[in-house]
Amino acid sequence: MDGQFITFEGNDGAGKTTVLNRIIEILQPKLGNQLVTTREPGGNLVSEKIRNIIMNNEMDARTEALLFAAARREHLVRKIIPALEQHKLVLCDRYVDSSVAYQGAGRKIGKKQIADMNQFATNHVMPNLTIYFDVPVEVGLKRIMQHRTNEINRLDRQQHDFYIRVHDAYDEIAQSNPKRVVKVDATKPVNEVVANVLKIIKQRFPQYFE
Repeated sequence: MDGQFITFEGNDGAGKTTVLNRIIEILQPKLGNQLVTTREPGGNLVSEKIRNIIMNNEMDARTEALLFAAARREHLVRKIIPALEQHKLVLCDRYVDSSVAYQGAGRKIGKKQIADMNQFATNHVMPNLTIYFDVPVEVGLKRIMQHRTNEINRLDRQQHDFYIRVHDAYDEIAQSNPKRVVKVDATKPVNEVVANVLKIIKQRFPQYFE
């Protein structure tokens, strides 16, 4: 697989999806069908159905983790791997790191257990680059309440200490994977964050900007 796989990660309210959409607007005219954008959970028919189950139904924490892994596997083999085999640039909103942070740390299942489960599900396919959007928990939660009032799902309605655990897990992931994960200050104005992320991508993968 000679394509490049970039994931966007961070706490809820970090602004990663907003920035990703701006990046897509900038890159799409240049790259055309060489750019593939997707999200998790979801990204293809089966995975989107699993997403709907996860987002709108109360369930056991381990059931939730298994569903995320199942959706990820289907998404990977149906969409991500075929795109990478065609040398495309894949931008994905969330991936394995989200499960480690949210289910492993947030739900207290265990980061290693979730990481191991997802390595099985993905057969060790990991991103070439992960952009980690870092914001204090309080800032992220305030943004959710201000901007997503009409689409708050059950995963947005967690206790404060849940989000603290998630944020701490993301910091740990970034520290443990310095070659893959690049942290950006997502408290900055959106235009500044977009410019920073574009710069990171250009430096890492200049072939898409020639």
